[in-house]
Formats: sequence, structure tokens, C-alpha cells
Amino acid sequence: MATLALRDLRKSYANLEAIKGVTLDVEDREFVVFVGPSGCGKSTLLRMIAGLEEITGGDLTIDGKRVNDVGPAQRGLAMVFQSYALYPHMTVAQNMGFALKLAGVKTEERNAKVAEAARILQLEPYLDRKPGQLSGGQRQRVAIGRSIVRNPKVFLFDEPLSNLDAALRGQMRIELARLHEQLNATMIYVTHDQVEAMTMADKIVVLHAGRVEQVGSPLELYHHPNNLFVAGFMGSPRMNLLPATVTEVDQNGVSVAGPGGITATAPVEANGIGRGTSVTLGVRPEHMLVDPNGTINGHALIAERLGGLTLLHIELQDKTMIVVQTDGADATRVHQPVRLSIAPAHCHIFGPDGLAAEHLQRNPLTMPVRAH
Repeated sequence: MATLALRDLRKSYANLEAIKGVTLDVEDREFVVFVGPSGCGKSTLLRMIAGLEEITGGDLTIDGKRVNDVGPAQRGLAMVFQSYALYPHMTVAQNMGFALKLAGVKTEERNAKVAEAARILQLEPYLDRKPGQLSGGQRQRVAIGRSIVRNPKVFLFDEPLSNLDAALRGQMRIELARLHEQLNATMIYVTHDQVEAMTMADKIVVLHAGRVEQVGSPLELYHHPNNLFVAGFMGSPRMNLLPATVTEVDQNGVSVAGPGGITATAPVEANGIGRGTSVTLGVRPEHMLVDPNGTINGHALIAERLGGLTLLHIELQDKTMIVVQTDGADATRVHQPVRLSIAPAHCHIFGPDGLAAEHLQRNPLTMPVRAH
């Protein structure tokens, strides 16, 4: 399909710089997800790639060709928006083939392309229906089919599942992943939902305040966040981030003491962190363990029983709140005392500057993907 390269890409509105020098490579046939909180610039960046926003600075190339001044229609891209933007008076087939009709594509070729897109998206029974007769998921598939028939170099998705309910979003995530594999297409997808990012992406780009915080595979970002922002954003429920003080540094890592009697030795490089340094200890909820022999004392305030797993909201002795993920059959009751321990191999240390200390050893499965 196509490769994209962003080099120090910038976007300003008067005195406000919305995109602050983004450099990124999107490889052929990759599924890349831009993720971040509202207002971080992810949709603006996608619209710059599409040609719907003027580029203030830097270079955008598609297949090695600079396209900063090339119009949207000439870039060979197709965009699927959050709003389906279907013509209500047209049938599914007419909606999917309308852009081809405007481009002067012959009826026979147009019908063949629509039929193939309908087959891929399992829309064949609905070709004669109008959008008002379809479910939300079916309408979103029609919007995607409208892009497929154009055979674009790159598919761009701007939060396409936001209007769907939870069950449909889960179903559509699976369908989009299948579609990516079936089409062998380059896709860039924007979402504020990090669960969507984790489940679909080959490569995730985490954006914050117009800057790239980290680029990597889902497992890389989950297990080895570069900084406090990525650590707190990636993961549901979020990582427990606790203030701590370094008590020892040796060949085994960095030992810290935190709130509520928490102590841990994280297997990380010191990188200038010394005894007495104020740091942040990061522990994922699944690495906080309910343990009758544990040294951390607290009591359960809330138990979220989700079937296969249970989330316990624990208040420690000094009133610090943490979240513990345990087995769905966990019998801990609300207001019951709980003893906990920590899996030290999975602890993270973030220095005073908010940057993560490097782990002494990394799981090869979570090594970073090729990214710039």
C-alpha cells in the first residue's frame, strides 16, 4: 500500500501551537493508532495527514513524495469519520459507489467494486436498504466500504466507533482487525480509548499536549512506559502511582519505601537516582497481590466483580488508595481487612523528572517495534 513519514510536523492557530514537532514513520501495511486524552492533537494530526488541515511547519511524505501542498483528493487517502455521513436517500450500494460515480468510473466497474467491498464487509444482504434501515454497526461498515471501493493508499479512521454502544464497539474492533489483515492495508486510527489502541494496533503513538510521549507496540507501552504520563494513561485500570523514597541502590536494583508500609526492590538501573531521592513507584493492579502473609495492610472499600476478575479498591493504613486486580472468585468483602504483597519484578521507578528508570532485563516479547 504506502509508507508515510512525518518530520518535525507542526500546526499553529494564531499564537497557539497545537502540534509541536511530531516525527514518525508509518510502515507499509502497519496498523498505527494515535491515542491520547481529549485535546492532545491526535485528530488534528490525522487531518494534517489527510490534507484537511494546513501544515504550518515540517514535512509530510507519502511513498517518499512530499505532499504538504498536495490537495486531499490527490493524496490517495480515504478517511472514515466518527459521523457516518451517509446520504439518507441513497441505498447502501449507492452510498458506497457515489465517489466512484463522481469520478466518472464506468457503471460495470463501479458495481464490481461495490460488490467486492460488500463481500468483505458482509453487507451483501443490505445493498438495497437505506441507512435508516441499518444498525449503527452496519452504517459504520457502509462508511468503511465507501473508502474501500476507492482503493486508497492509506485508510484514516477518526474515532469511528465512538457512536456505538459497548457491545458493538467490541464487535467492530474485531471486524476492523480482520479487515486490516484481509486488505493488507496501511491504516492510521485515532481514538481516546486506550483499550481500542491496545487491542488493534501494531504500533501505538501516545500523544499529549501536541507532542509524542512514546511510540511502541502495545506490550512495550504497557510493560515499559517511558514516563509517568504513559504509565498512567495506558492500562485499564490504570497503574498505581505512589510517592516513594529510595532506601538503597545496589546490583539488584532500586529499593524504595512508600505509603502504607509499602517496600519494594525494583529491578531497574539507578541512572543517577541515589539514596533519599523522592521518586514514584509504579505497580500495575495485577501485580498487587492479596496475600495472607503480605506485609502491606489495608481494607477493601469497593469490590468491582466483573466475572473473570475482581477489582478491589483498597485503603491503606495512611489513607492511600490503591487498586488490586485479583481472581473473579476472590471472596474479599467490602470493609474486610486485607493483607497485600507486591510482585517486585514488575515494579517501575520514575525519577523526579517523571522519566522511567530502565529495567535491568526486558522480556523479548515486549521489546519496542521499529519506530522513530
